[in-house]
Parts: sequence; C-alpha cells; structure tokens
Amino acid sequence: MRKIVHRHLGKVVAGAAIAVAGTAVMIGITLPGTAGADDTGTGKAAAGQSAAQAGQGQDGAVAPGVVEQAPAAEGDKGKGRDPLTDDEIQRVEQIAVNRQMLNATEDVEGERGPERLTVDLADPKADELDDPDAPRRAVVTLYDYRDDTLVTKTVDLDTGKVDATGTQHGVQPPLSSAEYAEAASLLIADPLGADLKADYKDATDKELTDPNQLLLTGAVYRAVPGGQPAVLDQCGEHRCVRLFPKVKNGPWIDARSFVIDLSARKVAKLGS
Repeated sequence: MRKIVHRHLGKVVAGAAIAVAGTAVMIGITLPGTAGADDTGTGKAAAGQSAAQAGQGQDGAVAPGVVEQAPAAEGDKGKGRDPLTDDEIQRVEQIAVNRQMLNATEDVEGERGPERLTVDLADPKADELDDPDAPRRAVVTLYDYRDDTLVTKTVDLDTGKVDATGTQHGVQPPLSSAEYAEAASLLIADPLGADLKADYKDATDKELTDPNQLLLTGAVYRAVPGGQPAVLDQCGEHRCVRLFPKVKNGPWIDARSFVIDLSARKVAKLGS
C-alpha cells in the first residue's frame, strides 16, 4: 500500500494528476553514439606500404605531406516528411549554433552557448505541399540566458545552411531536462529547500543532495500581478519553473509552492 506522508511541505503525494500534467511538458532528445572501425594487421601493413610508395618521388626523395579538410559527415538522412533522424538532429544543432552564437550566449548553468530546447521537422512552405522532392528543413529552438531571448533557427538539411533566424522575448516554451535539473539544484541548495530535503529523507531515510536522486517534471511559471513575492515579478520575461519532483521508485513530493527563477538563479515561495 502506498504511504502518503503529511509532513514539512504539507504532504508527499501519490498524485496521478500531477504525473500526467508534468509528463506532458517533458521532452527528451537522444543523440547517437559513434561507432568504431575495424583495423586488421594486414590492412595496416598495406596502408603503410602504399603511403611510403606515394610519398617518394622517382629519385627516392620524400615528398612533403598535404593535409586536406575532411568533408562534413551528413550521416543517416530521412526523406520527405519522415521524422528527423538522430544524425540529422545532431547536424542541425551544430549548424544552428555557430562560433559567433556560441561565444555570445549562455545556457542554464551559465556556460558558454545557448540552452538547446527542441529540434523539429519544419512544415513545408505553401508552394511545396504537393512536391515530393521539397527540401527538408528543421526548426531549432534555443534559449539564451544572457539576455532571456528565445532564438529560433530554420536549417535546410540539403544545403546545410540557416534559412531563417528569429528572436523573441517573453516567450517561454516547455523546459528541457537540463533546466529541470538546474532548478532542482538551486532549490536543494537554497534554505527554502530544507522542507523538500526533509520530505525526501522521510520517504527514503537518505539525504537529498543531488537532482539525480529525483524524477523531475514541471511547468513554466508566469507572474500574476500581485500574486507572488516581488522577487518573482519578472517571471515570464525571466525563465521560471515550478517543479513536480518524485522520489525514484517512491512517492511524489508536493513542491508546487516553490518557484525557481532560472534567469536570476533565485528561489521564492508563493504565499509567503
């Protein structure tokens, strides 16, 4: 029988409704690994002999080496309206975040480069709806914590070029798993996280020190005039989250009264 503990935060809940609501905003992207190559002794010997022969002129002198730029690997590619492949997702992320953007933006942890949110197959243009050979494009959404900007880039998968770039302020799409983890880290480290840690200890007899000890979902929080502490009044312009934490293989913990402002890196309690 599931145990519901009424302590600290008010309750540790087994709420199915919270589970459904939280799961609906959780998005994950898995990128592929790399495969190794099979080298045999015979192949290495043959390659070495060929290289030696190619590197010598008729007079026996060794010719200078030439280093050529390897072409960018495109990997596995989809067709038409097929879902994006893992290789395509990885490639368009690399194209969208060029060196200039990498150096001018910050992610949720304050590291160089924007926070990567989603990569989706773009809808075809109006004049391409009936064209089976229409270009495949991907829309990449990124969040720059340096100035709270949502950046959207459309990448042509055939040409490898960015077709369009858009920027918006005050637009808050669903959060990434990295943002949930950072929000939990801030709450755990804050004095206001004492009740969360106490509830976790009641449920597990262990100390809560790391967000990886929890299953995390949540929702974007937007400020309501007069409805929260002044420290949260910029939520909506800032990226703010309410967490729905769950003990792994255990109950949900009701932490809905806390809001974490990821942009300002502050925690506040509603109704306080």
